[in-house]
Amino acid sequence: MDTVYIEREVQSHPRTERICQRYPNARHILIERHTDVFNARSQDFRQQKSNPALILAHKAGKRIHATPPGYHVGGQHNYYFSHMLNCVYDCRYCFLQGMYQSANHVVYVNSEDFMQDITSTAARHDTDSWFFSGYDCDSLALDPITRFVDDCLEHFEQLPHAWLELRTKSTQIRPLLARAPLPNVVVAYSLSPQAIVAAEEHGTPSLAKRLDALQRLQAHGWKVGLRFDPLLYAENFEELYGELFDTVFAALDIAAVHSVSLGVFRLPKGFHKKLLRLYPKARLLAAPIEPREGMMTYPEETERRMRHFCQSRLDTAIRPDQFFPCS
Repeated sequence: MDTVYIEREVQSHPRTERICQRYPNARHILIERHTDVFNARSQDFRQQKSNPALILAHKAGKRIHATPPGYHVGGQHNYYFSHMLNCVYDCRYCFLQGMYQSANHVVYVNSEDFMQDITSTAARHDTDSWFFSGYDCDSLALDPITRFVDDCLEHFEQLPHAWLELRTKSTQIRPLLARAPLPNVVVAYSLSPQAIVAAEEHGTPSLAKRLDALQRLQAHGWKVGLRFDPLLYAENFEELYGELFDTVFAALDIAAVHSVSLGVFRLPKGFHKKLLRLYPKARLLAAPIEPREGMMTYPEETERRMRHFCQSRLDTAIRPDQFFPCS
């Protein structure tokens, strides 16, 4: 990390000081508002992606948001929160590349405020509520720097009626293996066929490494989730995903998996247009995609076949109560 931008408001925050100590040779640049840097126009996303800066900031305003319809694993009250903006990985289908002007990483150091908001939000409900991390970032990938997981787990340990999902592709699981598992935490991995990982999910751990992490987490007692989302079309789709399911079913204790979800590639029109500009030769974006209900996705018949194949394979291995289709 060559450059660290620091909002003046958090200059003396203990997490800011700890993170800056990791990069003593980086340029430390004080700024007034992180949005002045992150949202600046005329940024070169691809150039920044090769060497992103770190932006340490205070998250003010609304920190807890209701999830979109269909984004849940059975809970009635579902929320997401983003302790960080952007992802260290470079997945060609990621909606973040269509959403943000910048490839730099924003880390909100005031995690204590997030935790207070989670507590007050959970207190509004008589039944369990769910909080999803990893919507605008990867929950674990930068954890050696942010120590976000420890902050979360210490808090959720005191909230037995609030559930946390950590969504990730990362193998940074040391903080989870260093402590006893919590009954209200699910570590959910996004999984794709290895051929798609290699072609489209640049910089991510291989399928084998993700499954190794899942095995270790299961052995330690953590609840784990499997997220086959997004499903990506290929001419040999059934071959690719059939092999994926065989590999996953053989590697894990499927009966002990907390939840399995399935969703097809979809992007808002504007985000898809931006990705086409970034990657004009991407095979993924050249697949048969059409507008439907404000999103760019596969034709209905293609989606139906993809879902049917995957659902039929999942039905051979998991219970109905483990499955949650994404809309």
